Amino acid sequence: MGEVHNVNELEDMNKKQSDFYIKIRKQITEFLEKQHFEYGHLLLMAPDIFHLLVKLTLDKRVPKNKKIKLGIGIAYFLMPIDILPEAFIGPLGYMDDLAVAAYILNDFINQENMDLVYDHWAGDSDVLATIQNILTVADKYFGQGLWDRIKRKINS
Repeated sequence: MGEVHNVNELEDMNKKQSDFYIKIRKQITEFLEKQHFEYGHLLLMAPDIFHLLVKLTLDKRVPKNKKIKLGIGIAYFLMPIDILPEAFIGPLGYMDDLAVAAYILNDFINQENMDLVYDHWAGDSDVLATIQNILTVADKYFGQGLWDRIKRKINS
């Protein structure tokens, strides 16, 4: 992802992010009010994880090569058709988005300054515990074979 060059671009990106954040939060909350889902607490983390990806991508302290991978996580959230498409299965479709983002963020955390992640985390829970929890659930939720294919695709 490219650097933001002017204030208008930054304001536009912040508005789009805010709109997307609110949209995801509303969809997931309405879904969970109607239906019990074992990993509902993780689904509610989707907007915060998306927010973190965007903020890290915009942060000038993050190296450009890391921003590319973070941008992949953002793009995956925004893709209408992915492994679990939200358009067809509703908010449950954010489970793969969460898993992809957590995998990317885990890699970022292991290679970069952890303070950057804490600077931008807007969630109520501990960011490290949240990412590890998502990764643990991804192993169970997707099955090892599919999850391994997803991780290989991200790394290629």
